[in-house]
Amino acid sequence: MFALVAAVLFVLALIFEIAGLAVGSVITVATLGTAGLLCVALHLMGVGAGWTPLKK
Repeated sequence: MFALVAAVLFVLALIFEIAGLAVGSVITVATLGTAGLLCVALHLMGVGAGWTPLKK
């Protein structure tokens, strides 16, 4: 799930970069890129994967 969110954030960042857009001083290309990298890191950690390790 986090990988999908990251992909959407990276696409938005690309569109913002190409179009030269910014939503105020809060949502910029750098903000979207950082949020995308955070989602990728969470995905690689296994957060939200929907599985749990076997319990003994």
